[in-house]
Amino acid sequence: MQVPFLSLHDVTAMHGDEIREAARRVIDSGWYLQGKENEAFEHHYAEYIGSPYCIGCANGLDALIWIFRAYIELGVMEPGDEVIVPANTYIATILGITENGLKPVLVEPRRVTLEIDDALIERHITPRTKAICIVHLYGRNAMTDRIAELCQKHRLKLIEDNAQAHGCTWHGQRTGSIGDAAGHSFYPGKNLGALGDAGAVTTNDPELAAAVRALANYGSQRKYVFKYAGRNSRLDEIQAAILDVKLRYLDEDIWRRQEVAAYYYDHLSNPLIELPERLPDENNVYHLFPIIVKNGKRDALHDYLAEKEIGTVIHYPIAPHKQECYACESWNIPQLSLLITEFLADAELSLPISPCMTKEQIEWVVECVNNFK
Repeated sequence: MQVPFLSLHDVTAMHGDEIREAARRVIDSGWYLQGKENEAFEHHYAEYIGSPYCIGCANGLDALIWIFRAYIELGVMEPGDEVIVPANTYIATILGITENGLKPVLVEPRRVTLEIDDALIERHITPRTKAICIVHLYGRNAMTDRIAELCQKHRLKLIEDNAQAHGCTWHGQRTGSIGDAAGHSFYPGKNLGALGDAGAVTTNDPELAAAVRALANYGSQRKYVFKYAGRNSRLDEIQAAILDVKLRYLDEDIWRRQEVAAYYYDHLSNPLIELPERLPDENNVYHLFPIIVKNGKRDALHDYLAEKEIGTVIHYPIAPHKQECYACESWNIPQLSLLITEFLADAELSLPISPCMTKEQIEWVVECVNNFK
């Protein structure tokens, strides 16, 4: 039985008629940038997340870049300042920091949660620390009461990388509205995915929102007047219209993912497999379902499942501090030794999870994983 890791064709087909109608509406309108579709999506997504301001942009990396750049332009940060960030993350989180001349300070995750270990954060805070950037990796909430206390105690900005966690909550608040600002990715494979690259910034700060909107539009706050030296990083009208359609079904799609995850948690029983700590559903939207494969058998399980026509993906096989692009950075000389992060890079494997999976597919994945030796 074939089980793709994620069939974007099937995901799109779930709401295909409405998506095609939305695209057709934009095409027929003759207005393709910075129009009513952007306004509608930004309003609806801000309302969904629970933030007063939402600014669409070209992709999730740009969303993070503009947040930090805006803080620099507003005098809140300056190049050389430090941002605490989880070591176990996709490299985009760290690129958003280094692109602005800021120094990432990498903190290990807890093995049981895979998210930043809040018990390790304070020892890394210095007079140059200006922010903590948390990442709701895999769709799992990363926010804790301790992180909130540290931000208040040390007067630090809290930035959320919410690229993988649309719809997740913490203490009743949606991730993306918990901190001072958040970056969101709508890459096609995300729970809320466009049909191309797309992203957004949400914030409760009107001054930051205005700076981000200008920076993503060449630095211009009104036509032909440039307050900042910005770039072109705008969300196009077709993607905004498509995202607005899919947003209406996001909670339903998340519920289906949670059903798949519940079956995995209840039925996976291979002693070679370690599952992350199970969170309440409101704290996990299951963008991914990561497992830890023991005894150095991760690649063997990947190949075994491929033979069974089950798609899996490794997230992420090379940790950011091990990447060539950061080999000569001052903050990584001598190269950081981050044992938990490096272990996860060698042991993590993501199983298929999507709102399109059938009961038979889910059962086949569990049967094959449990039979692996």
